[in-house]
Amino acid sequence: MSSLFISRPKYTDTVINHLLCHPVPYDRHLAELWRTLEVELPSTTWILWRLLRKLQKCHNVPTQEKMAYVAVAATDALYEVFMGNRLRAAAFRLFPQLLMTLLIQIHHSIGLSMSDVAIPSGLYTEQETSSEVTPLCFAIQATKTLLLRTLCWQEFNIMEKNKGWTLLEGKDCHLQGVSLLANALLERSHLLAHKVMYLLVPLLNRGNDKHQLTSAGFFVELLQSPVARRLPSIYSVARLRDWLHHENNLFKILGLKGLNYLLRHQEMREDIKSLLPSILDLLLETDEKIILLAVQILLQLVGTMEFTTLTAMMRTLFSLFGDVRPDVHRFSMTLFGASIKSVKYTDKKGVENQVLDSLVPLLLYSQDENDAVAEESRRVLTICAQFLKWKLPQEVYCKDPWYISPSEVGTVCKFFGKKCKGKVNILAQTLMFSKNAKLPIRRTAVLFVGLLSKYMDHSELRTKGTG
Repeated sequence: MSSLFISRPKYTDTVINHLLCHPVPYDRHLAELWRTLEVELPSTTWILWRLLRKLQKCHNVPTQEKMAYVAVAATDALYEVFMGNRLRAAAFRLFPQLLMTLLIQIHHSIGLSMSDVAIPSGLYTEQETSSEVTPLCFAIQATKTLLLRTLCWQEFNIMEKNKGWTLLEGKDCHLQGVSLLANALLERSHLLAHKVMYLLVPLLNRGNDKHQLTSAGFFVELLQSPVARRLPSIYSVARLRDWLHHENNLFKILGLKGLNYLLRHQEMREDIKSLLPSILDLLLETDEKIILLAVQILLQLVGTMEFTTLTAMMRTLFSLFGDVRPDVHRFSMTLFGASIKSVKYTDKKGVENQVLDSLVPLLLYSQDENDAVAEESRRVLTICAQFLKWKLPQEVYCKDPWYISPSEVGTVCKFFGKKCKGKVNILAQTLMFSKNAKLPIRRTAVLFVGLLSKYMDHSELRTKGTG
């Protein structure tokens, strides 16, 4: 009887509303009813769509103190419908909407118990809800079953092997789970992935932060597809630009990630270049991930920058030398080196002072306790020397601590003392590093100052004002 009424559009909502007002998880009889809906093919999509809309409406309202009960009930109903597999054709047809709605429901359900759900009074008069029953478990099981019923077996296996479900369930790693599933879909079922991408274009503007973050996380990964170049700029580059200024750092990270993917499409580079001022500003952020993603993009665009942009960026990068975060320190030097290589011959005089000022920091950080930082310091120091047309003494590349072989350090001191004379006050620069937080750098600076004063002319020392 329920199947007869639910298949008629006039009664569909009434029947669904009635069925959703039962305790979850559904008992054997109600679960069987959802699984064995006997309806004619034209009505299947309509029924699944109405059930889906019940859940979507819960995501379109601002985050409330308690989750609406209908959201949990509709999620459980979808799971039972997928299990029955009677509406399989409709599940295929509505796959993009179903997948994204369930992922958004997962995000809304993280950390909630049934006590966080606005359960209608009297619904659980005879039975108490089990502590094992949570809104999240319904959302996860519905998502898993959707993938299996729509033949996304490989995507399901990728999620299983890479702990994707655990990632989706985590407060701080939910977006990693979303990215994993998006990449799996893009790799294994690109036609389905493209359908999801087009669905997300309007979906990104709706709902609250959780709704938008999950949608944005999925959308950004799909920008790796060649199909992304067909999207009008207002839906790709312009949207990512807005995220760069978002108050939530997760949106900034997604914006940068998306731009990084779009750079693969050559014809989109010019649009992305117009965002350089915004990307450069992000080098001064406190979030390490934002800085590193910004550097990644700038490394790809450095060869096309105008001189004023290039020099402004070099000044910012110089301020990141010695950053306590090893990766920020290292990649700021990497980009600095790439910037020097990108300077046109006619502009070389304009950055010579910046290059000269970087010599002492690079030289001292070549003794950093982090091997990757030390190695990168030596590599960028070589780029600086080539720019200045200097041939560095071989002792510069010695990987042993300088205090072990002061005679070799003497050779380095002599070289830099002679080359920098009248151009840069390397003694004053080195003294600044004698207060560095890192012991190897302090020790190297003190040794360097001692040997430098030995090789420098004493009258010159007095003029330096470093008595």
